[in-house]
Amino acid sequence: MTPPGGGAPESTPRAVGGAHLSQRLRQLLPSFADYGLLKTTWRGDLLAGVTVGVVALPLALGFGVSSGLTPAQGLVTAIVAGLIAAIFGGSHVQISGPTGAMAVVLLPIVASHGASAVASVAIMAGVMVLLGGVLGLGRAVSVIPWPVIEGFTLGIAVIIALQQVPLLAEAGGVDQEPHSSNAVVAAAQSLWQADPMYLLWAAGAAGIVVVCMLVIERVNPKIPGSLIGIAVVTVLAALLPTPLAVIGEIPAALPTPGVPDVSPATLTSLLGPAAAVAALAAVESLLSARVAASMADTGRYRPDRELVGQGMASIGSGLFGGMPATGAIARTAVNVRSGGRSRLAGVVHALLLLLVVLLIARPVELVPLAALGGVLLLTAWRMVSRTTVTSVIRSTRADAIAFILTALVTVSFDLIVAVGIGVLVAGIFTIRNLAQQARVEVEQVPGPPVAGDESIAVVRLDGPIIFASADRVQDLVVDDTHETLVVILRMSRLELLDATGARVLSEIVRTLERRGITVLIKGIQPRHADLMRDVGVLRALRHHRHLFADLTAAVDHARSHVRRSLDLSDQPR
Repeated sequence: MTPPGGGAPESTPRAVGGAHLSQRLRQLLPSFADYGLLKTTWRGDLLAGVTVGVVALPLALGFGVSSGLTPAQGLVTAIVAGLIAAIFGGSHVQISGPTGAMAVVLLPIVASHGASAVASVAIMAGVMVLLGGVLGLGRAVSVIPWPVIEGFTLGIAVIIALQQVPLLAEAGGVDQEPHSSNAVVAAAQSLWQADPMYLLWAAGAAGIVVVCMLVIERVNPKIPGSLIGIAVVTVLAALLPTPLAVIGEIPAALPTPGVPDVSPATLTSLLGPAAAVAALAAVESLLSARVAASMADTGRYRPDRELVGQGMASIGSGLFGGMPATGAIARTAVNVRSGGRSRLAGVVHALLLLLVVLLIARPVELVPLAALGGVLLLTAWRMVSRTTVTSVIRSTRADAIAFILTALVTVSFDLIVAVGIGVLVAGIFTIRNLAQQARVEVEQVPGPPVAGDESIAVVRLDGPIIFASADRVQDLVVDDTHETLVVILRMSRLELLDATGARVLSEIVRTLERRGITVLIKGIQPRHADLMRDVGVLRALRHHRHLFADLTAAVDHARSHVRRSLDLSDQPR
């Protein structure tokens, strides 16, 4: 309508669409509102940023090695991706960078396509994750059941621990000959070929780091035990004639950004690996953001914006020669527990790591790789909550099976396949449980008994009638009503109905009508009405007047049919 006085309408489809698009863009991009609480939280954010930066340093170096790349690439990823995700991500407290789960996925990619392909995979996966955020796929993580997530976490922890075996068993360091892409096989191969003397030195170095982490963090959790342990081992390695392999050269500045030079054929071959990396990056980042939001009052996170930010982070990391990044659950938890409440903490964490590259790269080069192995071994152990594992296994048989199967497939085959199988198994058990809740009950005709009521069946349908339960419901209704003249189907308590269930209801009506049984339907819920009309349930009725909203009216109509059929009077029994 045109408002009084003429002029354009108050809103047009184009205006509405433009407003929606503008609002959508505002939700996906940074704003000043992201830093609304900075005046009151900046001290805690600074302290938390420094703390999590100290914790992230050995992890970034270690996960770079575990991915089949160099420690420097892990550090570059933590800096570039950590800074971009902190600014553009959907969580105020998320800390992003290289993770153990990503290292697990990247190792077979490096083995198959070479280390040079990782930057291209990072950019391709980043574009996919970014598009997922733009398309509104951020809520997809909610379909992953808790037992599957825990099984996935357990499998990753086992793989991270197994990946440290080659690091501890072989003197080749990051230049050692590649083994199988399967962590179990690679660990066995490394132990079989290991030099016993080198293995003892490496195990001792890793043990020193683990002990330092356990003891120092028990005395004062704010002291970074991992860095103390690494420093102790580095000093001992410098003073003693040890055979331990060290990190080696780290650039004293960030590399120059650039697009990787790859052929179209190579890009095509990397599409599958990039899709797997993108799926993992999206799932792990959203899970981490969701966990962080539940740990403290840090404000709600925006899942779609989180995907956009993580996609940009992986693209930026790839342009600098780094690896794909995700939200890191452990580091994010450290940030929240250390007082981080705004994005400033994530920015400070990335800048601190940049200072390490600029100022103390040379001392870091002398760190033995076995020391990083010790950090990651304890990290893997801490990833698994024994209480949680016990709770899942004791919950239900279906959840326990999904948990164990996801963990086994994660270790044996592939992380993304494991999550898919876990979700599938959990979904099958859920559908099975839903199907078992569908009930068919034959009730007595309400009210004072009337002659002929024995020829009327009042059938109540309860619970969900879906594809998994439809056939059973059909058998029960047809078998329980074969000696009647009129059947009243009560549907007011029908909880869930899909197309298959509606189709079976229409078949039930047609089957009974073919037998000469009149079918009356009572209590179709408004949310099911369109589906029943479209699938043909209502067309299957003999007459449009056989649809009722009131049970008394349906019973009266049924009795009139019985009287006409049996020529009975309304005499009480």
